[in-house]
Amino acid sequence: MTFKQNLRKLRKAKRVSQTELADYLGISQRTISHYENGTAEPSLSCLCQIADYLNVSLDDLLGRVFPNI
Repeated sequence: MTFKQNLRKLRKAKRVSQTELADYLGISQRTISHYENGTAEPSLSCLCQIADYLNVSLDDLLGRVFPNI
């Protein structure tokens, strides 16, 4: 999964609205919508704040998958 898919999935799983997340981050709800639609990408510091708020790792948020070694 991609970041935009993971963000939407994780946000909904935690029952957090776009507006709630945007308020926490100090950005607009429209910006969260852009993140989830893939028309914008957050800064690294914003990614860290999103991961903290949703209580997930950056790897989970970004959809990083590591092959079995």
